[in-house]
Amino acid sequence: MSAMVLNDVATRAPHKGMVWIPGGTFWMGSNGHYTEERPMHQVSVDGFWMDTHEVTNAAFRRFVKDTGYITTAERRPDAADFPDADPALLVAGSMVFTPPPGPVPLDDYRRWWSYIPGACWQRPEGPGSNIGQRNLHPVTHVSYLDVSAYAEWSGKEIPSEAEWEFAARGGLDKATYTWGDAREPDGRPGGNVWQGQFPWENQRLDGYDGTSPVGRFRSNGYGLFDMAGNVWEWTRDHFLPSHDQGMKNTAPVTACCVPKNPVQQAAGDLAADEPYPRRVVKGGSHLCSPNYCDRYRPAARQGHTEDASTGHIGFRCIVR
Repeated sequence: MSAMVLNDVATRAPHKGMVWIPGGTFWMGSNGHYTEERPMHQVSVDGFWMDTHEVTNAAFRRFVKDTGYITTAERRPDAADFPDADPALLVAGSMVFTPPPGPVPLDDYRRWWSYIPGACWQRPEGPGSNIGQRNLHPVTHVSYLDVSAYAEWSGKEIPSEAEWEFAARGGLDKATYTWGDAREPDGRPGGNVWQGQFPWENQRLDGYDGTSPVGRFRSNGYGLFDMAGNVWEWTRDHFLPSHDQGMKNTAPVTACCVPKNPVQQAAGDLAADEPYPRRVVKGGSHLCSPNYCDRYRPAARQGHTEDASTGHIGFRCIVR
């Protein structure tokens, strides 16, 4: 494609609030952090448009109003999908972060995550909560099934893991963070992440306890906001325990940030016959902390079952 045609494409956004991400080749993954990020390898992607920020509660509300869509968290789990599960656990709800009053061992996420019946995108903390003052916060408690439905309605798509990581790097190939290699550029948090001792002491040095309105932190080199922290973001790729399928890597992946709900816990780890596979989530969230989960980096990745939701996973879309 000629430079003239590329320049023309890059000036014609298909939807408001999208920026052009030029294609290219980059180093994906990391050899110096968590096992699932290995090995670092070169990947090429074509150019695409991407939402400048995560899909907000206001945008998701328009989708629901227009379509009458009911999210996964608002539906009772199908007993046929979980034949061995306790029927009492098959209630509509989602996983909510519930900080303990003090230090706890960091080997069991159930000490700070709770499955709350009634929790959903409209009631992020469960019954009695609402999103009245959070229209510009990223929507949460959305499964991959939900975000796929939104993308189809909006005429967009969910990015691949490679597209997401390429965009998050903003042209800074091999950099540790979306802004460079310093953990806190200019001595300040570069995104909405946890400051203090996780999971009980949030010092709120970035000004937020929980999600923040989109676009409150400096954008990366491509003009994208919140590619580090705030909420994890869904990608379309199925999760494998390493980038190299041929490695047959069976090392355990520390699931610090993508907890299972009680039904999933009862079902055990993902097996070939489970009804829903895992998809890759990227970017970390407001719960990522250097003392526990240093995953607000472009290379970081985790797997999350596509029919499940939590209070710290959202998404953004692209147009190819």
